[in-house]
Amino acid sequence: MKVVSLKDVEGTKHEVDGGNWVSKRLLLKKDGMGYTVNYTTIKPGTETHIWYQNHLESVFLTEGEGEVVTLSDNKVWPIKKDDLYVLDKHDEHLLRTKNGMSMVCVFNPPLTGNEVHDENGVYPVDEG
Repeated sequence: MKVVSLKDVEGTKHEVDGGNWVSKRLLLKKDGMGYTVNYTTIKPGTETHIWYQNHLESVFLTEGEGEVVTLSDNKVWPIKKDDLYVLDKHDEHLLRTKNGMSMVCVFNPPLTGNEVHDENGVYPVDEG
């Protein structure tokens, strides 16, 4: 059994500021669950290019609204509080918000905790 609070990761190396977002990595690869759970806030007025070539991600919005634009077809997916969106095809996308958003993100394979997007919007995969 394990209980993790946001306060447990705030101010540690597992609170990662990616510029347009801040991610608090609550459950990591080292925890042995086979997935990662992050609590992420997206800063108001931002657009972030993301392409998880090495990961699948599910995202549940707890606050705010915005949109996801899938770049393969330029489809705009409006998202709001209490919506879940799933990037089940390693979708290259833009994440936009005017007023900010908060979300719970689940990644497979799990993250080590310090990842940030590279120039292509990708998180590296940890082979270890």
